Amino acid sequence: MMHVAFDAARSLLIGGRWEAVDATMDVVDPWSGAALGAVACADASHVERAVAAAMHGAAAMRELPTGVRSRILHAAALALEADGERFAAAITAETGKPIRNAAREVARAVNTLRLSAEEAVRLAGETIAFDGFPGGESRSGHYIYEPVGVVAAITPFNDPLNLVCHKLGPAFAAGNAVVFKPAEQAPLVAIMLARLLLAAGLPEGALNLLTGRGADFGDALTSHPDVAMVSFTGGASVGQAICRSAGIKRVAMELGGNGPVIVMDDADVDRAAAACVSGAFGAAGQNCIGVQRIYVHDAVHDRFRAALIAATRALRVGDPTDLSTDIGPMIGTGEATRIAAWIEEAVAGGATLLAGGERAGALVRPTLLADVPDDARVACSEAFGPVASLFRFADLDEAIDAANRADYAIHAAIFTESIRNARHAARRLRAAGVMINDSTDYRLDAMPFGGAGRGNMGREGVRFAAREMSQTKVICFHDA
Repeated sequence: MMHVAFDAARSLLIGGRWEAVDATMDVVDPWSGAALGAVACADASHVERAVAAAMHGAAAMRELPTGVRSRILHAAALALEADGERFAAAITAETGKPIRNAAREVARAVNTLRLSAEEAVRLAGETIAFDGFPGGESRSGHYIYEPVGVVAAITPFNDPLNLVCHKLGPAFAAGNAVVFKPAEQAPLVAIMLARLLLAAGLPEGALNLLTGRGADFGDALTSHPDVAMVSFTGGASVGQAICRSAGIKRVAMELGGNGPVIVMDDADVDRAAAACVSGAFGAAGQNCIGVQRIYVHDAVHDRFRAALIAATRALRVGDPTDLSTDIGPMIGTGEATRIAAWIEEAVAGGATLLAGGERAGALVRPTLLADVPDDARVACSEAFGPVASLFRFADLDEAIDAANRADYAIHAAIFTESIRNARHAARRLRAAGVMINDSTDYRLDAMPFGGAGRGNMGREGVRFAAREMSQTKVICFHDA
């Protein structure tokens, strides 16, 4: 069991001070069911105080030289790297993510903070050619980027460290203050990171953290008139509620996906199968860019299917603290029960079970389905669990049309040795990113990241998020 080296009940960070309240909630290890600790449950009164503290923090951050912001983030990255084993163990304990995957998440989070540190000194404007239009000949000037002010950041459980760094790093690089709400299921890693950032030198009030249930204070936070921007990663229904409450302010959201992969007749079948298995079942499928639908050309379908089944059945499922484990539990028995019901529904509708399908508590064995009806939820909705569906096709455009059926997407992918087919698919696939000879699961933390279609609201990726969290100011000199 993870050892909590701090009083988790004192989990509200407001104006540089850690506070406790009478109301608490347990944080539970999804593998063992043991309580890891209890955190405070914030309410609307804490929102008022946190936003007021953030307003002071925003003023301090605005005046902080970009070089100082950069040094703080670099110091945080170094501290996180040095404490990586403890952070990885905490990720595994809170989420059930296998320890090897948790260690990779820590390494990515270090990189995200370093990218943020570098962006702090790159966030610069440009000169403007005012004399390019009649009447501007005697004018000169430029534009700069300024912080928006107070950012409300809300993160999910599936990457409880790196996704937090993707909110906080760019916000601080751009000179903002943050009121941060971590996932209810995984707040302990966020508290650990907050303590690390404070030790790195953040000004008082720059980071405020509220743990607890979103239903108790979420609306108060997102609707607060002094919050300039809401940055949210999570489900579509919560995203819709945030949009209703936020009113007139910036909103950036990543609301999930339904990743399609196309495997052409000239693809490296073994490479494609291995990538699809990794992309579908890593993090127990709780991944917004995970592989969910796989479209395979008739000419290689049977060979690919055999390779896919073999690779899926070879995965080691169980204790996430064991270095040999590939797949751990889902975040809880509720989510595991849901995805098991979706699988059963698909089979009842005519789908063929190729592998997996069994559930024990929060553990769901990696599941492959074929002959899935188009209206089954495992095909048309975001599954967010360890299940992938296999389809066959004869023509590339047919596969692209099927891949585009979902009304939202983040990444799509194609395996092919043909540049012509790769370019054709890249043009026609309706997604925010198209991966060639990689699964949909590939993400570099420096690249722009977000949705296409429904849920297309802004971009993450450090450079792009920092600009989302900034506003331009034009400075014009009239020389005459």
